[in-house]
Amino acid sequence: MQEKPVSANMAAQEKEISLREIFTTVRTEFNYLKTKWLLIGAVGLLCGLAGLAYAYFKKPVYTAVSTFVLQEGGSGGGLSQYAGLASLAGIDLGGNGAGGIFEGDNILMLYKSRLMIEKTLLSEVVIDGKKQQLIDRYIASNNLLENWKEKDGISSISFSGDPKKFTRKQDSIITDIADNFNKELLNVAKPDKKLTIIKVEVTSKDELFSKAFNTTLVETVNNFYTQTKTKKSAQNVAVLQRQADSVKNVLGYAISGVASAIDAAPNANPALTSLRVPSQKRQIDVQASSAIYGEIVKNLEISKISLRQETPLIQVIDEPVLPLAKTKLGKLKAIIIGGLLGVVIISAWIVFRRIINRIMA
Repeated sequence: MQEKPVSANMAAQEKEISLREIFTTVRTEFNYLKTKWLLIGAVGLLCGLAGLAYAYFKKPVYTAVSTFVLQEGGSGGGLSQYAGLASLAGIDLGGNGAGGIFEGDNILMLYKSRLMIEKTLLSEVVIDGKKQQLIDRYIASNNLLENWKEKDGISSISFSGDPKKFTRKQDSIITDIADNFNKELLNVAKPDKKLTIIKVEVTSKDELFSKAFNTTLVETVNNFYTQTKTKKSAQNVAVLQRQADSVKNVLGYAISGVASAIDAAPNANPALTSLRVPSQKRQIDVQASSAIYGEIVKNLEISKISLRQETPLIQVIDEPVLPLAKTKLGKLKAIIIGGLLGVVIISAWIVFRRIINRIMA
């Protein structure tokens, strides 16, 4: 009956001894480190100076920020009354409420797609009064051509022309740059999940490049988004417009035919009804063409309303304005971080070496 208390007391004593040994060991090592204060201080000072040098030579980064509000186009409401009429003409007004390929947050991924980044990089912009491709500006500002010359022997490269005809090396370079943007330079998000405001941030060492790339990317993606969302309705409008123009021409020829038939027999004998047959046939063509043209024009206007309803509203709220927000490591902060890092590393190395020597002895 007394074994349990005895075992408990022994466990408590062993725990107390273990904690005491740990505390004693830590105090011993700490006292030993105090004897090496000169070495630790020297290393900390050197690392602090290294941090100062890093902060001095490290280029600042500039962040360009754009925000815009996105409101999806809807095709319900007042168009429902025309759905039956439009369906007779084979027109889909899109009133079924089905989600599109870019519904919700998919536009955020569209911003990070290789296609959109490539289109933006290959765009020509005017920077400092000089027209140039953004990809050329990016390569020059990051000294990439020098690295490629040393590693791959590439002394010059051009990205003008049709992207579909690019070489394997050109496609590889664009892919690498796009991956770098997604990992480090580009951030697209919704600051508030409850709102439809989207924030686009572009960060680079080149202030003018950050601003130009941000503005061009937002314009490129939003145009592509709008065109894709309204592509089907735009095709319906184009088809109906061609049909309306064609029937209008036929109607014009029919009206001219009626006039010509009447002119061919201006004083026809009322008793000879056969003389009125050509003009009556032409008149039937005019009436039929007029009815068809009227229906097509009606459907065309309904399709135009549908197109306007489906067109999303994209309103830019804020655009990047010079000077951009600059992020740079402060000199004092760099000295403190470098010094503390140096002290920790040299202290750990001294303790580790002391333990190794003790084990080897």
